[in-house]
Amino acid sequence: MESVEEFLAHTIQLENEAALRFGQLADAMRTAGNTEVAQLFRQLADYSLLHLGDARERAGYRNLPTLAEADYQWPDIESPEAAAIWAADPFIGIEQALQVALDAESAGLAFYDNVLQTTTDHEIKVLAKEFVEEEAQHVAELERWIALHRTGEKLPLGR
Repeated sequence: MESVEEFLAHTIQLENEAALRFGQLADAMRTAGNTEVAQLFRQLADYSLLHLGDARERAGYRNLPTLAEADYQWPDIESPEAAAIWAADPFIGIEQALQVALDAESAGLAFYDNVLQTTTDHEIKVLAKEFVEEEAQHVAELERWIALHRTGEKLPLGR
């Protein structure tokens, strides 16, 4: 990343795509009657929307670049937190759904950590560190949920 504006443009796109994908997965699960997984994906979509709002707020007065899809510097084909679309399988179990979510959040964490480790810009480093800390909390929360599920305890899902 060469500028804070470029970093924020990536962050906004990443969180927007994560919110959209988790929202699509939640809708697919609700339609299929898989309410527990629908609740999980909806909660993750809501988290992404919060991060999206935070990123947009940080962008504030800045003039962000308009990037074409090919201009984003993702480590893979799509943004790191875009959950696997195969998770729209109506018969997906909660453990598989949790793993899909963990994979997406871990990829987001790795993306922000890579920016943190490779940038020389102090302001980007400060922002990336904050996003690394937030994503690390999400990864830890999902790991906790997986452990709870494996012990048969109720997951702390909203809605």
